[in-house]
Amino acid sequence: MTESEIETAAQLLAEARRSGVLIDALPVVPSSVAEAHAIQDRVAALIGQQVGGFKIGGAPGEPTRGLIFAPMIRPSPAQMSDAEVPHLGVEGEIAFRFTRDLPAADRPYTRGQVAQSVAVSPAIEIVSGRYRDPRGRPGLEQLADCTINGGLVFGEEIADWSHLDLPNLRITMLVNGEQVFQKRGGHPTGDPLAAAVTLANMLPDGVKAGQIVTTGSWTGMDFLKPDDHCLVRFDGLGEAEVVFDG
Repeated sequence: MTESEIETAAQLLAEARRSGVLIDALPVVPSSVAEAHAIQDRVAALIGQQVGGFKIGGAPGEPTRGLIFAPMIRPSPAQMSDAEVPHLGVEGEIAFRFTRDLPAADRPYTRGQVAQSVAVSPAIEIVSGRYRDPRGRPGLEQLADCTINGGLVFGEEIADWSHLDLPNLRITMLVNGEQVFQKRGGHPTGDPLAAAVTLANMLPDGVKAGQIVTTGSWTGMDFLKPDDHCLVRFDGLGEAEVVFDG
């Protein structure tokens, strides 16, 4: 993509965020992770909102990150409207909040260093994009739209979580009080902390205390309706819940 094409894509996505009017597609699909990230960064500058968190994805060797803007990161129990997140997708996840700055360094941060720099909490990622059919768009086009993230709801955090066997926790998801998912384990990589390590080592300016990284869906993706209530519970960790106002 040219710089002009990146700017045009960012303008379209930024306006969709401001107005709530969804778009069909970008005029040009990014051809690389770097281009998709550049579009995200330009959107952040255009809408002027603080980046409060990230979602991590991608194959080994080329990690990706989706920006999560601070106004859409909310403590549980949370409310979100279908005007804010029209697709109403939910995923049960574990999130980490950085408790101290990890600035860019000459050598990669180790797993132990990152583990000592984060608190953990249950979370619900809200999936909602700026495209009318976000999951129907190519992967790099989804990435340009912050990997179609709509927001994040986080539960009460645990600062000293060394006693928790995070990959093997039991997770339960309830929608309107009915159990729709339960399983022991189920993180997509089997290693939630790896996402925090990846983030700490991929950002040019490092991470800042207070920023959150959500680490991948344990439950798959469910699409709900206005007025639905979703609760995610990790045994030994806690709960997060969100209500979608119609």
